[in-house]
Amino acid sequence: MMKKQVILHTGLLIFMLLLGISSQAQNERKFVRQGNEIFEQALQDTTQIDTVAFSQAETAYRKALDKRPDDLKWNFNLGDALYKQMKFEEATSKFEEIAEKSEDKYEKARAFHNLGNSMMMQNKLDESIEAYKKALRNNPDDLESKYNLVYAMNLKKQQEQQQQQQQQNQDQNKDQNKDQQDQNKDQQQNKDQQDQNKDQNKDQNKDQQKQNQDQNKQNQQQQQPQQQKISKENAERLLQALQNDEEKIQEKVKKAKAAKAQQRKTDKDW
Repeated sequence: MMKKQVILHTGLLIFMLLLGISSQAQNERKFVRQGNEIFEQALQDTTQIDTVAFSQAETAYRKALDKRPDDLKWNFNLGDALYKQMKFEEATSKFEEIAEKSEDKYEKARAFHNLGNSMMMQNKLDESIEAYKKALRNNPDDLESKYNLVYAMNLKKQQEQQQQQQQQNQDQNKDQNKDQQDQNKDQQQNKDQQDQNKDQNKDQNKDQQKQNQDQNKQNQQQQQPQQQKISKENAERLLQALQNDEEKIQEKVKKAKAAKAQQRKTDKDW
């Protein structure tokens, strides 16, 4: 009797354990269904990205993954929710993990496709192109991956052309700046030369003025003795004239003395 009771309890324990596992699995699927419903509703609004709704979907997927973290499909849904919230780095890590672990080529191709999208949104075009190529290796008929691959390659080409044009513009601006600097330098040199010439002319004019003043002073000094100095002939004539005048004066004096003496004699005779 005791043995039957043990078996009965054991059977009851097993039943309760299976019931708990089934209930837990149902809760996990419930979170997944909840996340899917929120995700699908958010996709219906094409006018804007409802990041709040996608965040709620992320929360639901994470609750399900707490119990089954290795479920690749639920992880894929989580990666999509992260991508829709523009959490591109987290989405990249999630899709890389799925692509590495997935053994199904179709699922692997889907993971590489979304990985390419996440890379492109981060402007990592080389990594994006490589991800699309891997998606096509696993699923050559994937038209979306083909389209995105061509789009990413064209975008990379455009960026390279823009970078090349920017580099050319920078080089051109650099050359123009150098030419402008050289021109400014030449203008400055010309200005300096003009200033130097101006100073030289000023000094030369000043020296010339001083020289002219000195010359005028010297000429004046030379002219003064020349005005007082007479030629030898004129001096001789002047001396002769003075001598003649002196002889005439002396002759007059003699005559005057003689007349006076004669008068005295006459007076004495009287």
